[in-house]
Amino acid sequence: MGNPQLVLFNSMSKQKEVFKTRVEGQVSMYVCGITPYDFSHIGHARAYVAFDILYRYLKHLGYEVKYVRNFTDIDDKIIKRANESGEDPLSLSRRFSEAFLQDVAELRCLPPTHEPRVSDHIEQIKDMITKIMKNGYGYTMEGDVYFSIDNFHDYCQLSGRKLDDNRAGGGGRVSVDLRKQNPADFALWKAAKPGEPSWDSPWGPGRPGWHIECSAMSAQYLGDAFDIHGGGKDLIFPHHENELAQSRAACPEHKVSYWMHNGFVNKDNQKMSKSDDNFFTIRDIIARYHPLALRFFLMRTHYRSDVNYSDRQLETASDRVFYIYQTLYECQQALSPFRQENIQGQVPADIKELIDKFHSDFSASMSDDLHTAAVLDDLMEPLKAINSNLKKFKGKKQQRPLILTLLALEKEVADVLGILGLLSGSSCAEVLQQLKDKALSRAGLTEEQVLQLIEDRNLARKNKEYETSDKIRKELYDKGIALMDEPKGTVWRPSEPPE
Repeated sequence: MGNPQLVLFNSMSKQKEVFKTRVEGQVSMYVCGITPYDFSHIGHARAYVAFDILYRYLKHLGYEVKYVRNFTDIDDKIIKRANESGEDPLSLSRRFSEAFLQDVAELRCLPPTHEPRVSDHIEQIKDMITKIMKNGYGYTMEGDVYFSIDNFHDYCQLSGRKLDDNRAGGGGRVSVDLRKQNPADFALWKAAKPGEPSWDSPWGPGRPGWHIECSAMSAQYLGDAFDIHGGGKDLIFPHHENELAQSRAACPEHKVSYWMHNGFVNKDNQKMSKSDDNFFTIRDIIARYHPLALRFFLMRTHYRSDVNYSDRQLETASDRVFYIYQTLYECQQALSPFRQENIQGQVPADIKELIDKFHSDFSASMSDDLHTAAVLDDLMEPLKAINSNLKKFKGKKQQRPLILTLLALEKEVADVLGILGLLSGSSCAEVLQQLKDKALSRAGLTEEQVLQLIEDRNLARKNKEYETSDKIRKELYDKGIALMDEPKGTVWRPSEPPE
């Protein structure tokens, strides 16, 4: 049974469309990267996890993917922050670019094919501005170069805005300039100011405007027409609208087949952003929660919808990730004596049916505009099947059907986790320990303290002091530590604290 056709929502047509590549078997994808003037926040994690899932799924479908994600390493915000800290702007942006790469690697995002930086592509940017001006879409004013939106009749085709809705310069990165022919004209090149980095150009020393860089770099790496352009929905206007205008002004044949945009991360139903100072950095969150828990949390909401951040939701995600890895760990332990035996045979019919249904539901959900939340819900079925079969497993050779069952379920779960980017580079045992360490840190306890409390509880139970024993258990549970009484003794695991 083949995979269903991949359908993606296209922001240009405002509807889902069947995905067809320009070149058979190959995908070209450009995703707008960060402006690195500070540590990255979870709004960034939202975008790059979403497009990492698309990247992974396209690769799973057998496409060869060329994925380009840029760094806007020179910009007004970077210059302002560098001036405040007395640091060279390019040095500051390089430092935060490296921090970003470490953060997204923690979130299991695969590295793109190319990661261009604006400062390395000034020549390409100047060449594109020259073409725009030659084609009659740009004009100079005292060393600045502006794009004339009056001369570009398809302006606002992507966003669907009316021209009188436009803010001058767009996006608050450019102040109102009364010299402009139209207040909504935006900068292609900015004349040099004292104390700012600048490069020579035909219009005098200066630096690129915000939007031109992505037009120039996408053309450099992907050509004048490519398959997917992505970013946060806040980039639809002005950034992507201006990018589209510039690219077509420079090259009328320019075409992006699918524009894709992810939703925001909100806190208290307000968009998280650095400018509003209501954000958490990725580092803030993964200091308290496992990176896989943050990735799981972001995948629980469809990529086009907004996510409302709360500690509660991170705790739930953490609990689910622990359950996944605990199940895989116990399965690995049960199967370890039989790995070398190359056990052959048919998987029992009911298990084959369960796996086939899970696999077909996975393909249907992912091919329907990357419906990851449905996949995470469906993932519980094979995990429950592993756990119920582990209860019957006694580790004897005559249990061949059980061994085949567990091997098949384990493989299916691991394959899907790999496609979703939820498979860690560490062993299951290491991930479980990392999750436990984070839970202890949130509870403000050490493992020694928890083990001592278990001892105290055991003693209370032995002495029939059940009130004391229940109190210890409840106090730990309130802090996100659950105690389980097993035949070999009491063990603890992280859990969601009560509401």
